[in-house]
Amino acid sequence: MMSFSQWGNALYSGEKSYAVVPKRKILLSATGVVVLLALILTLILGVNRSIEFTGGSQFTLVGVSNTSQQLAYDALTSSGLGSNARVSNVGADGIRVQTDSLTSEQTATVRDALAQAYGVSATDVQSSSIGPSWGKDVTNKAIQSLLIFLGLVGLLMAAYFRSWSMSVAALVALLHDVIITIGFFAVVRVEVSPATVIGFLTILGYSLYDTVVVFDKVRELTKDIHDQRRYTYAELVNLAVNQTLVRSINTSVVALLPVGAILIIGSLLLGAGTLTDISLALFVGMIAGTYSSIFIASPLLVAIEERRGRTREHDEAVAAERARRARKAASSTTEETRSGVVTAAPGMPGQHLGRQAQPKRKKNKR
Repeated sequence: MMSFSQWGNALYSGEKSYAVVPKRKILLSATGVVVLLALILTLILGVNRSIEFTGGSQFTLVGVSNTSQQLAYDALTSSGLGSNARVSNVGADGIRVQTDSLTSEQTATVRDALAQAYGVSATDVQSSSIGPSWGKDVTNKAIQSLLIFLGLVGLLMAAYFRSWSMSVAALVALLHDVIITIGFFAVVRVEVSPATVIGFLTILGYSLYDTVVVFDKVRELTKDIHDQRRYTYAELVNLAVNQTLVRSINTSVVALLPVGAILIIGSLLLGAGTLTDISLALFVGMIAGTYSSIFIASPLLVAIEERRGRTREHDEAVAAERARRARKAASSTTEETRSGVVTAAPGMPGQHLGRQAQPKRKKNKR
């Protein structure tokens, strides 16, 4: 069994290769099904928006001896204000209660009920209120920031690579990452907060970096593609994907380790909701970004390029040249068989021909 470094060297040299681009129809079709399923689940289930998006009142208790959530639900029910309430643990000794928007009198009633339920003073119950107009403004700003980000990314990619097809492929890969992450949050019902939106934008930057690394290698290999007749555009892109595969894996593992640690610490030690919103978005989004840069962006780039006339003509010329070489090789083999003459293949640069082929050293005359 080869080591990881040997595996990486084999991928870079082309000795070992995975057929990512040749299987692009299967990969893109499967991805389309998953994205469609994520959209359907998001529309049906909806996302669990935090109070910053919906508006409402929030109560926080710290230093309580009993962190049972049922006490908060019972207190809200007794006060007649328990509809649509959400209770979560904060840290090891904290409770957070979120309700619909309350008046000043209702806020005082809930504060007293929570203080009595958990055996603390009413002054130890912190309360805050967020209006629905502020939450709507946060939602609009989040959508605007996402659209502005995608627009600038498209222009930057088109200018950097001087190729609109690479820009389109990168944007589709980014949209895949967003849809998959949002669909995951819709299924697991984790709260989506402004910190989650920051996580979304962060993973878009990470996914874009990974895609740029792959596309930069594609540009390097296909720089003079029309001056040769040995390889098609799809074959060179597949080589670029294999050559950057190890780097993508290493980058993803290094990035996921600290994010995973934050996710575990936030969920198990600090309580649900603390750091979970942003760390979970980063964790899921980085995995989706790594997948999209390898299995979506590059295959989609080839699918777009093969519809262009110049690329299609080049691929046909490569196929014709290979057919000509095959006929020539078959004809040469037939002639050698008839005459009974066996010819040796010409030596390649750097090939060792044996000690007998080395020049003889002349003996010095004394």
